[in-house]
Amino acid sequence: MDTTITTTAEAAPSTENLEIIDQPLSLLFPALQRRLQRHGLGDSVPGEFPLAANPSMVLHILTSCNFDPQDLARLEASSHVFHFPVLELAMLLLLIDLCGWLLQATCSFFKQPANFAPDFSLSLPELAALDMCLKRTIFKAMVEEEREVLKQRCGGSWKLVLKFLQAAESSTRRGKSQAIAGPGHSIAVTSSGAVYSFGDNSSGQLGLGTLENQARPQLIRSLQGIRIIQAAVGVGKTVLVSDTGRVYAFGEDNFEGEADLQNHELKLVAEPRLVESLKDIFVVQAVMGRLFTAVLSGEGRVYTLCWGAYEKLGHHTDSSDREPRPLLGPLENLPVVQIAAGYCYLVALAFQPNGLSVYTVGCGLGGKLEHGSTAHEKYPRLVAHFNTLNLQPVCLAGGSWHAAVVGRDGRVCTWGWGNCGCLGHGNEDYQALPKVVEGLSHIKAVYVAAGDSTTFVVSDAGDIYSFGYGESSNLGHIIGARGQDYSPIILTKPKLVTSLNKVTERIVQIGPTNSSSWTADVHTFVLTESGKLYAFGSGNKGQLGIEFSGQPGMKAKPERVQIDLS
Repeated sequence: MDTTITTTAEAAPSTENLEIIDQPLSLLFPALQRRLQRHGLGDSVPGEFPLAANPSMVLHILTSCNFDPQDLARLEASSHVFHFPVLELAMLLLLIDLCGWLLQATCSFFKQPANFAPDFSLSLPELAALDMCLKRTIFKAMVEEEREVLKQRCGGSWKLVLKFLQAAESSTRRGKSQAIAGPGHSIAVTSSGAVYSFGDNSSGQLGLGTLENQARPQLIRSLQGIRIIQAAVGVGKTVLVSDTGRVYAFGEDNFEGEADLQNHELKLVAEPRLVESLKDIFVVQAVMGRLFTAVLSGEGRVYTLCWGAYEKLGHHTDSSDREPRPLLGPLENLPVVQIAAGYCYLVALAFQPNGLSVYTVGCGLGGKLEHGSTAHEKYPRLVAHFNTLNLQPVCLAGGSWHAAVVGRDGRVCTWGWGNCGCLGHGNEDYQALPKVVEGLSHIKAVYVAAGDSTTFVVSDAGDIYSFGYGESSNLGHIIGARGQDYSPIILTKPKLVTSLNKVTERIVQIGPTNSSSWTADVHTFVLTESGKLYAFGSGNKGQLGIEFSGQPGMKAKPERVQIDLS
């Protein structure tokens, strides 16, 4: 809603946008002026209009038009110029025709307190922003104190809170249907919050109360009555986040991720169990690396569990500490809209009123922290190179050893370990600074997903491109005359996934396996707008959710999973 076309008294009014200049109504809208006079309203001065004491109609218009925060801010910023898209303008003109006063209202009307519930001190644009925030499930579930903390962290304005929430919605599928491909098992969440699991269950990571593998999606019935909005998977474990900010975990009973590497005895949990250490944090997102777990709170704070002994995440605790610790450093005072995790590093998309920025922390081997070196970072550090590229990040993805972002202009940047060409730059070199993928310059990307040495990109036209290591047909490219050649392939440049041409609906999510288990059991999900799920890659443990006639094997062609996620 940022496009603005202004007019002057000498220029013809635009049909898309209109600048209302400071002239008498009789000169601008003679017919409307006559109608107002019939209602006895005439040329009353601003502030003397009938609805000033009850702004509910104006508030309804502002919220039902779903204004962007920028549009709401403009109402208070200029005394002579209003910027409205054509549909919203038409609705406001209808209101003018009915009420006969809005054209005479200057920005002073929108700046002053509206004297309206729930906060009589707020202006109409602020009330409209608060109302639109309250329509968000996550914000509605937050208590008053949490909302106020978020407001202050965003800059003290509900318009900025709305902008923060919209940024989170555009960068994640939080609260929407989603499919997560883990190393050997899979989790699918419906739009209503029900959860299905399938694949390897040797550690109880399917949450079904048993340790038996499942080749077809099974509903986790113990979660009945709990709406799940986001899921994360790791090696032998699963984490779920509910719409009330609670976190449930099952599988290997360790958050550190180190116990299995140090031959410690593990306790297996076969059903979802509330994570007590996180019960006082309103969690909206969880991610798992191989060596740690991280969660994002509703106020935009990042907490991590483990790595205390390594001091790579700003902690000063030992490796047995399981308590969540806030991420120290610059992100203490910046709200974060999205986090992503790799094997041993964390990426965060931070919110600021003038845009989003990327911070990284953890292990820097392979240049995956994108600061121009391979050094580790104990505290989150701003990736300043995006300013050099003139790229505004809007969403990010973290693979095991590399990462990627999509810019507002549709460009894709990758960096990190270039194993098997997963960066898409035509080689396997590591990249210590974000670099634009030139092989995608002919498209406008809207979504990116990074896996274990694989990368997927979705264009605004709905096309899918992939590159990296296709060890089990998980890149979606069919090899051989009948598509039965499952030999590993390496693509160092983006290639159109033509096997998805049969999927006629708009694709909204790509879910590749993004956690390495050192075995060739990676797979990929494709989710459509209507909730149809397709899978390809390795199905040796049932993780595709598709029955095989013989021994579980691989699927080179995307095949429909018989589950409805709408």
